[in-house]
Amino acid sequence: MAFAAGIDAGTQSLKVVVYDPAARALVATASEPLDLASGEDGSREQQPADWVAAMHACFDRIDPAVRARIATLAVSGQQHGFVPLDAAGEVLAPAKLWCDTSTSAECSRIMDAVGGVASTIALAGNPILTGYTASKLPWTKTHRPDAYARLASILLPHDYLNFVLTGQRFCEHGDASGTGWLDVRTRTWSAELLEATDPERDLGTCLPPIAAPDALFDIDPAAAARLGLPATVQVAVGGGDNMMAAIGTGCVEEGRLAMSLGTSGTLFAYSDTPVVDPTGAWAAFCSSTGGWLPLVCTMNCTLATEQVAKAFGLGVRDADAHLQATPPGADGLVMLPFLNGERTPDLPLGKGVLAGLDTTNLSPAHVFRAAMEGATYSLKYGYDAFVRAGMRFERIVLTGGGSNSAAWRQLVADVFGLPVDVPAQSEGAAFGAALQALWAWGRARGDDTSIAGIARAHVAVDPALSATPDASRSAAYAAAYRRFLQYLDAVTPLQRG
Repeated sequence: MAFAAGIDAGTQSLKVVVYDPAARALVATASEPLDLASGEDGSREQQPADWVAAMHACFDRIDPAVRARIATLAVSGQQHGFVPLDAAGEVLAPAKLWCDTSTSAECSRIMDAVGGVASTIALAGNPILTGYTASKLPWTKTHRPDAYARLASILLPHDYLNFVLTGQRFCEHGDASGTGWLDVRTRTWSAELLEATDPERDLGTCLPPIAAPDALFDIDPAAAARLGLPATVQVAVGGGDNMMAAIGTGCVEEGRLAMSLGTSGTLFAYSDTPVVDPTGAWAAFCSSTGGWLPLVCTMNCTLATEQVAKAFGLGVRDADAHLQATPPGADGLVMLPFLNGERTPDLPLGKGVLAGLDTTNLSPAHVFRAAMEGATYSLKYGYDAFVRAGMRFERIVLTGGGSNSAAWRQLVADVFGLPVDVPAQSEGAAFGAALQALWAWGRARGDDTSIAGIARAHVAVDPALSATPDASRSAAYAAAYRRFLQYLDAVTPLQRG
């Protein structure tokens, strides 16, 4: 039986999984760390060549006999990145990433050019938020004029890896909807926003064609040889990491709610129709499966807990012990964990705040709990917008590094008042990419199973990792969440300057 592989190029590492659909099991996994270049202006950049080197390193560590059985693969990639290429396909500059806040002024200028935030949402379904791809183009024009002058193609991170694998430039609706240029209602590029971004050139000529969700491409023979893969491998379109995580958690049918606790935090739900908020309370993205994926993103999730652990010399793996040593609500200590700016709430220039300090809660364990609670409350803030819009959910499916913590799983259940499930396959985005590839590969061979059918067959939860809300703790967290909102209201005018 053929295997399917999933590649996930994240912020901190690149991962590869190989899935055996007959055995319903992963037969290989590999991971390689990635460096992140940070600047005082908020810039966050990586070298696309490092993604390629990490991909090569991961496949090199997989048994050649396993690689020989891979028939199809797909790439998941961090959203919103900006990879500029020249006409020959050479990278012109480091890739600016989703967490790059140096282009916040450019966001406002683009939206002002079309009449403001409301007009931008009317045109495309989303405002152009800090970190979105669109703002990185005018920044490049100003700060890297040589790269701008030679610019021929704009690719997203996962698009670039697809280009390396196939030699072809293409994108797909899910990841493209995170650029700020795609009208998510019609699934077409917005000519008005492209012109507003750069009135001096036709940016449409720089954007790759949009491929169908079930499209397949032949792997480039040289790429196949370098990775030790059969020359017959078919490359599916893949997508943004959130879109692939939606597949990997089974969030491909209405009524499902998934949460990812990674460097950033995300909360997303599948819809058969566009779900646009006129105020931009959430991201109205397309899915990578033909539907839509309303999504809440926070910039600071495990990033916040890891920074606190580093500052106090705590072991992140001891997170559960830190939580058990302190009560819900951290004895009144509140953290607004906006260490990297913030998207939900929309405070791109925001800074972290630690409030409510007294003689009883000034301890490393309390600060660690406050960071974990603050990251969770930021997601609850976005969830409340979903609920106000009439969305209803019965369970949360949890993925990402934070889902490995039993204490954090319980915290989510208690704060949201919903049961929490964790998929048996922990690498949700990489696994989702493998399932998308399996779905597209099967369709090309006459299998009409829907992507929902694929997810139902292959996405399983681990009962040992489930959590249910505890009423007594839920009440304590509700009070702590109200304090979080009070502090947020108080500091927001300061954070917005």
